[in-house]
Amino acid sequence: MSGVYARRVTRTAVFAASVALASATALLTAPAAQAAPPTPVSASTARTYLGQLTVKAEGSSTGYSRDKFPHWITQSGACNTREVVLKRDGSGVVQDSSCAAVSGSWYSPYDGATWSAAADVDIDHVVPLAEAWRSGASSWSTSSRQAFANDLSRPQLIAVTDNVNQAKGDQDPAEWLPPSSSYRCMYARMWVHTKHYWNLSVDSAEKSALQSVLNGC
Repeated sequence: MSGVYARRVTRTAVFAASVALASATALLTAPAAQAAPPTPVSASTARTYLGQLTVKAEGSSTGYSRDKFPHWITQSGACNTREVVLKRDGSGVVQDSSCAAVSGSWYSPYDGATWSAAADVDIDHVVPLAEAWRSGASSWSTSSRQAFANDLSRPQLIAVTDNVNQAKGDQDPAEWLPPSSSYRCMYARMWVHTKHYWNLSVDSAEKSALQSVLNGC
């Protein structure tokens, strides 16, 4: 009986080890889950935040330059902010030794499109740099503008279809909202969260558009 018991114990141990190995292998080979920007505040909190923002006419673009918002800065090793967001927002993303994304897929929530080439994807500043400039960032230090342009802690950066991002340009929500209506609530929450954290102002049309979206969330 002792021999039979020993064989049973051995088979059980081998089976357990095989299951553990299979699980570990699955973890190593499974594609990365779809990620996303940091979750913005809730719609109710966004409505509160919106009420706290300074409302005033949009400032001038005089003196604005993207160079005054240094990006994309190095985040870790060879990876800059764009590459970090591509990895974060994509699925199954593979990067080469210089951190460039060489394969993967990216779902753009602005328009519902999926892309398999990083060249088809832009990293959108939810609150555009020029919009930030006109809303208060013109008085910031360069280091503050750099922090804003590379902010990975707030829902300010997101991987989206390049031509959709280019169509948005530097427009605010009174002028442009994501083509996918199901994402507009999320977008408004992201916008208000970012503006509130960075103490940027809103103009009256922008505030009205945001209120309308948030009231429908």
